Amino acid sequence: MSRLLQGAQFVLAAHRVNQLPADLGAEVAFAGRSNAGKSSALNALTGHKGLARTSKTPGRTQQMVAFALPPLVQGEGEPPLAARLIDLPGYGYAKVPEELRAHWKQEIDAYLHRRQSLRGVVLIADIRHPLKEFDRMMLDFCFATGLPCHLLLTKADKLSRNQAAQALAAMRKSFPDGLHATAQVFSSSAGTGVDEARERVAELLRTPRE
Repeated sequence: MSRLLQGAQFVLAAHRVNQLPADLGAEVAFAGRSNAGKSSALNALTGHKGLARTSKTPGRTQQMVAFALPPLVQGEGEPPLAARLIDLPGYGYAKVPEELRAHWKQEIDAYLHRRQSLRGVVLIADIRHPLKEFDRMMLDFCFATGLPCHLLLTKADKLSRNQAAQALAAMRKSFPDGLHATAQVFSSSAGTGVDEARERVAELLRTPRE
């Protein structure tokens, strides 16, 4: 396991962007629809089964949740950087009041635009279904801002290896030219792609924004 993700610890759950930890260091945000397996993916990547709450009722993550990682070692003579993972609220499936939906749309937008320590986004999407409006909006934002994005096509264990490979190839072909995005197949239950995803998250954290 990447040491960078090992030892992840819950810090706080924030209802607003200004309640998050100080905007210093480096962080990667996890985004995705509420039924795409985001919490399970976070638990698999950190090797901590209870880190992010999972539920049979999608949409339980209704706050921005910050997890601290071990300090990010830099070059010689430079101090270590604080490192974090931010779990954004699941979107698009949860049966929540319209007022709360509007609040989270506003807060996620503010987070993506204002957060200086944000170095990349991990977008979680179910490999069995086409990308939804929220997924496309996230990719469009990353394209417009030059923010790197790594797409985890989850629940790959539900498909054959050939079907998963075809879905991955089709997804990569759909990316617009100039989008700083990578994609892979992933299954938290089968362990498919976990090491690859850990390395990609570590790479995002270590790469300063342009």
